[in-house]
Amino acid sequence: MSFIADFHIHSKYSRATSPEMDLEHLVQAARAKGISLIGTGDFTHPVWFQELKKKLQPVAEGIYAYRGLRFILTVEVCNIFPSHNSIKRIHNVVFLPNLESVERLSLKLALYGNLASDGRPMLQLSADDLVGLVKDAAEFGFVVPAHIWTPHFSLFGSKSGFDRIEDCFPKRRAEIFALETGLSSDPAMNWRLSCLDGYSLISNSDAHSPAKIGREVNVFREALDYCELFNVLKKKDRKKFLGTVEYFPEEGKYHYDGHRSCKSSLSPEKAIARKNLCPVCGRKITVGVLHRVCDLADRPEGTIPKNSIPFQRMVPLDQIIAFVLKRPVDSPVVKEKYQTLIQDLAPEFEILLSLPESEIERKAEPEIAAAIISVRRGRVKVEPGYDGEFGKVEIMPESSVKQARLFK
Repeated sequence: MSFIADFHIHSKYSRATSPEMDLEHLVQAARAKGISLIGTGDFTHPVWFQELKKKLQPVAEGIYAYRGLRFILTVEVCNIFPSHNSIKRIHNVVFLPNLESVERLSLKLALYGNLASDGRPMLQLSADDLVGLVKDAAEFGFVVPAHIWTPHFSLFGSKSGFDRIEDCFPKRRAEIFALETGLSSDPAMNWRLSCLDGYSLISNSDAHSPAKIGREVNVFREALDYCELFNVLKKKDRKKFLGTVEYFPEEGKYHYDGHRSCKSSLSPEKAIARKNLCPVCGRKITVGVLHRVCDLADRPEGTIPKNSIPFQRMVPLDQIIAFVLKRPVDSPVVKEKYQTLIQDLAPEFEILLSLPESEIERKAEPEIAAAIISVRRGRVKVEPGYDGEFGKVEIMPESSVKQARLFK
């Protein structure tokens, strides 16, 4: 397997987050999944920062380790600021190269919000000015707009976002070189916008519990130190950045338009025909990710830019098991089967992406083995998620359809 990284997670000090989001449980989950590098998340939270400072040991330039798992210093912040006659709420992920620069940045950010109140602090600070403070804290610090299409709290979000990157970052756009696609979009959707061709598209889990780390990940040819990672993303280095592993975007909870309280789910075409009004109650629906992509796209569906980084879609292993067993994903029997597969076969990503099918068929239960192979070959049907509801995955029976392999 290549080197797998998940940069965007949260600690137990973020709201609505599992108390198991600590270093010990992160190590266990990453080992089971085959993840080699993970973001610390939440480095501005004073209690979490002290734990990081106490337990993490430097192993390479800008890279730390705990019990064999490598960490990179990251935090997601919520920028709240007036722009274009409205209040914008934009989430951004900050990367820094060392603990000293974290301390410098935290001192500055404390002037704009209460850092102790939430691992993802709310800052009365523009996204543009955030970039300036990050660059002041460290020359190689950088900012990545988070889950850029999500209706709420994102760069292009239908609720409080922008139509152009330069409107969000009027002075600092040149210092933005990577964008996070989010669970409800994938690179193919983003390729429809020519203005995004120069950016590295990264994918992360935004995990709030250990089981959810690695829902989406980035794949590199080899282990990188911080400055190497900075340069690989900035230059969009296809030789070292091999691609991303993605949810099927329909599974994301904001892919389609809709109104959750009325159980109303609409395709962009149906929403437009109804003037974005709910067919049940007549109120405004939440305009989803696919609709926003269609609004801003200047290319047809299926466009593949010349310099694009490959990607592969997958369904997490515990969801595959849950589908086969017809049990909730967090049920004890699903967890038990997951652990058995990991112990008998390989880490999760190796099972999902590269382990020989004959090996899977030899050691896994027949129905589970068949489902894993079906997902590899794209034999998946998804009822799209909408307005905060995740999509529903159906794994189709195996056939002779050949898998379109994106990684070679």
